[in-house]
Amino acid sequence: MVDIVVVEDDERLGALVSGYLSRHGYDVVHQLSGESAVERIPGLDPAVVLLDVTLPGIDGFAVCAAIRPRFSGVICMLSARTDDIDQVLGLELGADDYIGKPIEPRVLLARVRAHLRRASSQQQTRPTLCFGGLRIERDTREVTLQGERIELTTAEFDLLLCLADSAGTILSRDDLMRDLRGIGFDGLDRSIDARISRLRRKLGDLAEVPGRIKTIRGKGYLFNRAGWG
Repeated sequence: MVDIVVVEDDERLGALVSGYLSRHGYDVVHQLSGESAVERIPGLDPAVVLLDVTLPGIDGFAVCAAIRPRFSGVICMLSARTDDIDQVLGLELGADDYIGKPIEPRVLLARVRAHLRRASSQQQTRPTLCFGGLRIERDTREVTLQGERIELTTAEFDLLLCLADSAGTILSRDDLMRDLRGIGFDGLDRSIDARISRLRRKLGDLAEVPGRIKTIRGKGYLFNRAGWG
């Protein structure tokens, strides 16, 4: 298994990113096209995929949608297009992170390390969490609700686990961003809100005023221990 797959059609940029990460101890494979990425990523099974959005032919969004059902690792999308709609689309398709270009190598390395640390710590941590009919298995990263398995992306599971670990406590967007990405909330990033929305939909928290993952106006989100039946 390789550590990181870089999907970047700009050969020079891809080589620079791959070389920088390799010099910091990671086993990196560089793919030049979306087609080759879709074909090879499931077999390579990397911990992290760094996926350029503006690929010729099959673009990064299409690659993300194609590999996510067969790939449980982290997908970080890279793009100079930082509009909210592009970020939300990437996250809705199953990406875990959206990083703007031009890429500052040290920031990219810090983000990759944060994702890998979190994945490693979750493999070593504590037992199952249960809240009524909700069951969260840390080791297998499986979630069931009333006995039915709920399919979550890596980012969705990480967010749910973060909220559940602090059940009954309000977590601000800054708290969640620092736990999930290792950086603070910049006031513009809507990725947490998008993931909360997807979690609520998948977990049946669809009331006009959600009762399982509550929005606390002006403060953040609260995982309700008593909301799971």
